[in-house]
Amino acid sequence: MSLRTLESLGSLAGTRVIVRCDLNVPLKDGKITDDGRVRASLPTLNALIGQGARLVVCSHLGRPDGAPDAKYSLAPVAQRLSELLGKPVAFARDTVGESAHDAVSSLEDGDVAVIENLRFNPGETSKSDEERGAFARQLAELGDALVSDGFGVVHRKQASVYDLAQIVPSAAGLLIAAELDVLDRLTENPQRPYTVVLGGSKVSDKLGVISHLLPRVDKLLVGGGMMFTFLAAQGHKVGASLLEADQLDTVRGYIDAARERGVELILPADAVVASGFAADADHVVAPADALEDTRFGSTGIGLDIGPATAHTFAEAIRASRTVFWNGPMGVFEMPAFAAGTKTIAKALTQVDGLSVVGGGDSAAAVRQLGFADGDFGHISTGGGASLEFLEGKKLPGLEVLGWQ
Repeated sequence: MSLRTLESLGSLAGTRVIVRCDLNVPLKDGKITDDGRVRASLPTLNALIGQGARLVVCSHLGRPDGAPDAKYSLAPVAQRLSELLGKPVAFARDTVGESAHDAVSSLEDGDVAVIENLRFNPGETSKSDEERGAFARQLAELGDALVSDGFGVVHRKQASVYDLAQIVPSAAGLLIAAELDVLDRLTENPQRPYTVVLGGSKVSDKLGVISHLLPRVDKLLVGGGMMFTFLAAQGHKVGASLLEADQLDTVRGYIDAARERGVELILPADAVVASGFAADADHVVAPADALEDTRFGSTGIGLDIGPATAHTFAEAIRASRTVFWNGPMGVFEMPAFAAGTKTIAKALTQVDGLSVVGGGDSAAAVRQLGFADGDFGHISTGGGASLEFLEGKKLPGLEVLGWQ
């Protein structure tokens, strides 16, 4: 059985279509700081509008713990969506209550309404099949079909993602189809050389993807906070840097496995070591085998890969035909510790082949550092879902749409 796509739903003119997007955008003082996920939803929404469907857009935002919370309202998202679509977008102040039903009943062909944050209802994320099912049945009253297009949540068995898809006719939107095409290319016969760049804070977050990709890649580059566990596994002292001591044996296993498989594992040769975790902290560049030999001693904390490492990583990336990058190289939110991440992002824009930025913090980083989405082959909206796909896991939100 293959993925059901929009065509499987037939003509949707005049049909109420629930579109499950991933509009989980970062907000600051009620303002969207990165609208990438909103923009990523536009191809599917415009395709449905073009058919004359009546759209009921739904999403989660943040973790409001099953109750209304004004700071997690989708109201700013509805406003931004209206601006991007160039047409009015109605906003319902609840998920399945009177406001939602009123907004939906007022829709004409080609109109769009956004209902309030799905996670304001405890049924959305409930572990109970009965509670999720009850909420899904309430959602089903708002529409005649479901287009699932939130790739960032397909790894979750949630009411709007999984249960609803079994109640009304359902299919994947254009975003999910595009994400799957790219991820499939990363796992099945990628163009070589194939390089994976991993960063972010914790090795434990990447265990599955390392295990699954090691047999498939030519080069594995490790930076970010997780690099210090790799360096410690080699016997280096890492000061006050992030260290997962319980993962040292696992990391040593990866180092041995890479050697046995002929995978080139490139670890940092230097790092930016700071006096503390602060944007204005004093900092120096230190060799990877001498991180405690700075004036900060054992209290120094590594907050970025060093310039030599960034240069080596960039060369490896530019020499590749397929590159997947997940996780920043340092604390990119602080300008003093953003250079490594920016160098890696720049190198990805120069790849002669497929370059994929793996969602989450990496996607936020490239936009914050001034890069455009079009500078890369693909910017995933998936984050955790992308990683679980690359780990070879079954994703319930895809299986319910026919994906095998």
